[in-house]
Amino acid sequence: MLDKKAVFFDIDGTIWDINNEIPKSTILAIRKLRENGHLAFLNSGRCRSYIFAEHLLDIGFDGIVSGCGTMVEIGGLVRFYHRLRQEAAVEAVKKVRSYGFRPILEGRYDLYIDVEDDFRGDSYCEKLTREMGERILPIQRYWGQWEISKLSCATEGCDVYACRDEMADEYDFMIHNPHVVEIVPKGFTKGSGIKKVCELLDMDISDTIAFGDSVNDLDMLDVAGLGVVMGSGSDEAKEHADHVTTGLYENGLAEGLIHLGLI
Repeated sequence: MLDKKAVFFDIDGTIWDINNEIPKSTILAIRKLRENGHLAFLNSGRCRSYIFAEHLLDIGFDGIVSGCGTMVEIGGLVRFYHRLRQEAAVEAVKKVRSYGFRPILEGRYDLYIDVEDDFRGDSYCEKLTREMGERILPIQRYWGQWEISKLSCATEGCDVYACRDEMADEYDFMIHNPHVVEIVPKGFTKGSGIKKVCELLDMDISDTIAFGDSVNDLDMLDVAGLGVVMGSGSDEAKEHADHVTTGLYENGLAEGLIHLGLI
């Protein structure tokens, strides 16, 4: 067997699809990876409150990096957590709203969304509401009381780049497309999450592998010892890959682990 590796998996587009369906080959591959003595971590832009699906967690993972590196769990214990200060969070929400953004505030326990005012009839918000139920709280009602680590915003018709430039000293903007941006405190990425895990476990970064598919995976693909991108992933992500595997529903995750000799 190869020396022990820590393998970090993005969720959306890597482990499951837009309907949260996971290929059986993916489940079996991750379990086999761990049977072979390697470590498996989720590494997601989603904050922890939005990582709860039983059929995902039941696959079995050694830990979870969530919220673009703002929270790290190992063996079921929280080993690191960064929360936005209340004053900073309020200032950030006021700023993005001044540019017309519609924010989703992402926290450890809850998501905060003004559903009726900002997202009435929005299909993605309806999906969130179905999945999270009472863990979606209104921004205005809990004004300034939020426990959050980052924001995501709907940005149709907004000047995203002007807002980014104004907030650049404190936040990084991951612009997925003209409609969606993630706003993360400076210094926190999926890559910083990998570094934190290595620090906590006294592992060398060269013994890490990252699997991803999109723009918010770029830093972890670059930081990890090896970066693997799904064949169904974005062209930009593929430019950062050491290996491009097959697509999500072409056994891509399993094929990637086989290619690396891990299963």
